[in-house]
Amino acid sequence: MEPFIPWRRKDKVVIVMGATGTGKSRLSIDLATRFPAEIVNSDKMQVYKGLDIVTNKVTEEECHGVPHHLLGLLDPNVDFTAMDYCHHASHVLESIVRRDRIPIIVGGSNSYIKALVNDHAEFQSKYECCFLWVDVALPILYSFVSKRVDRMLDAGLMDEVRNFFDPEADYTSGLRRAIGVPEMDQLLRVESSVDHHTRARLLEIAIDKIKANTCKLASYQLQNIRSLQNQLGWNMHHIDATKAFLKCGSKADDAWERLVAGPSTTTVGQFLYEEDFMSAIVTPTTATSMIGKSAVTTVAAAAASR
Repeated sequence: MEPFIPWRRKDKVVIVMGATGTGKSRLSIDLATRFPAEIVNSDKMQVYKGLDIVTNKVTEEECHGVPHHLLGLLDPNVDFTAMDYCHHASHVLESIVRRDRIPIIVGGSNSYIKALVNDHAEFQSKYECCFLWVDVALPILYSFVSKRVDRMLDAGLMDEVRNFFDPEADYTSGLRRAIGVPEMDQLLRVESSVDHHTRARLLEIAIDKIKANTCKLASYQLQNIRSLQNQLGWNMHHIDATKAFLKCGSKADDAWERLVAGPSTTTVGQFLYEEDFMSAIVTPTTATSMIGKSAVTTVAAAAASR
C-alpha cells in the first residue's frame, strides 16, 4: 500500500515579467504597497554589488520601504548561473512565505525565471504562480530606453564605469557583462592621451552603442517572453502600458494607475484571495473600487481576525 500523502495547498507567488524599461520594478513596488508582499529580484545584473546606475537598480526612495531580496548581493567578479539563482531564490521564497508574506518575483532575466518555474521540481511542488507581463510597443519603448540612457549619463554613469574600469578585465563574466560597461572600454583606454574632440567623439560612439544594445536587449527579452508563453503554455496576464508611456507628468501617472497598476491589482487580488486565501490588503481608494467593496470587506475581516 502506498503511503498516504496529505494534500497541501500551494503557496502563491506573483511573477512580473517584461522587457527592460517597461516598468516592471514600478509595478512590483505598486503591488507590494497594496498587498503584504516582498520583492525578489530576478535580474542577472542587479544581483551584483555596484554599478547601481548602469544596472538601473531601484533607489531606496523608490522602494517605498518594500523589502527587496537578491539585489546588490554578489561580488561583481563571480558568475551566477540559473542554478545558483534557483538555490538562492528558494531560500528567500521560503523565508517570505514563513512570515505570511507574498513573494513578488521581478526582473528581465527570463532564463532565471524559466529555470525556477519550469525546471525546478521543488518550486513546482510548493508554489502556484500568477504571471503579469508588462508590455510596451517597441517603437515607444526604444525611444524611452534611449532617453533613459541620457538620464543615466546625467546621474553619473560615466564616472561609475570609469571607477569600475580595469583594462585587464574579462567582459564575458560577472558584472562587467552589463550594458554600459564594455561599450565604454575604447574611450576609457585612451581618454587621458587624446584631445577633447576625440574624447567627445568616442563618448558619442559609446553612448550610441549603449542605446543600440539596450534596444536589442528589449527586443530579445520580448521574444523570450513570447516563446515562454507559446512553448510552455504559461498563462500570462498581458498588461499593455504603451498609452501610459505616451503621457507626460500627472497624466502619465493617472494612465499608469488606470491601465497598469489598477488592472494588475485586481488580477493579483483575485489570484491571492480565491479559495479563501486569508491575508490583508491595503489599497488606495482607486484600487478599492476596482477590487470591489465586498472583496475588501472580506479581506479586512480576515485581517482583523489574525
